[in-house]
Amino acid sequence: MTKRLYHGSSKIIEKPLYGYGKPYNDYGLGFYCTDSLEMAKEWGVGMNQNGYANCYEMDCEGLRILDLNAPEYCILHWLAVLLENREFDIPSGLALEAKEYLLANFSIDYKSYDMIVGYRADDSYFSFAQDFINGTISYRQLNNAMHLGKLGLQFVLKSRTSFDRIRFIGSEIAESNKWYAKKMLRDKTARREYFDVERNRRQRGDIYITQIMDEEMMPNDLRLR
Repeated sequence: MTKRLYHGSSKIIEKPLYGYGKPYNDYGLGFYCTDSLEMAKEWGVGMNQNGYANCYEMDCEGLRILDLNAPEYCILHWLAVLLENREFDIPSGLALEAKEYLLANFSIDYKSYDMIVGYRADDSYFSFAQDFINGTISYRQLNNAMHLGKLGLQFVLKSRTSFDRIRFIGSEIAESNKWYAKKMLRDKTARREYFDVERNRRQRGDIYITQIMDEEMMPNDLRLR
C-alpha cells in the first residue's frame, strides 16, 4: 500500500534523516507528516516567513503501524504517549497522580513500531489534555475537544525501515501571508469552541480523572470506549 504524505517545513527536505529532529514532540523523535496538503502548508509557515509543503510517497507494505484511533485504543492511550514525551505543566498533586496512573496503566510500546498514526497536539489541543489531567474537564469533553478545529491526523515515521520507504516527489511553496493566518484562525476557532461549549458543558454521568483513578479503570473498561 502506497500513501501520499506531506511535511510542512521552512525548507525543502528531499531526504528525511533517521535520528534527527526534536525528541520532545508528541510521539518522540521521528519525521512528522500529514495526509493533507493544506495542513502541511499551515505547519510550514511562520509569521512573515514562507515555508514549503514537501510531498512524499510512502510504501507502507509490511510496516508495523500503530494507529492510536483503532478500536482497541482510547484517548487515554494517546495521552499516555503524550505524557511520556511532552513537558506538561503539573501544578497540583492531582495532576501528578493522574500522570503516574496513566503512564502505569495506558502506556503503549510505541517505540517498537515503524510508524504511528494519531492526533496532533497543537498548542490548543495540548492545553485540552492538561485540563483533563488537572480534573477541569471530563473524559467525554476531552474526546470531543480533539475534533475541534479539524486538525486531522499526523503520521510519524519512527524506525529506520520506515525512513527507507519514503520517497520525495516534490514541494509546493506556502506563502506566509495566506497560510499563517489560516493556522492562527484554526487554533483560535478550536479554543473559542472549547471555552464556549466544551469546557462549560458538564453532563450527568461525565467521568473525570479522579473517578478513573478511584475506580481503577483499565483500558478494557467499556466506559472508556
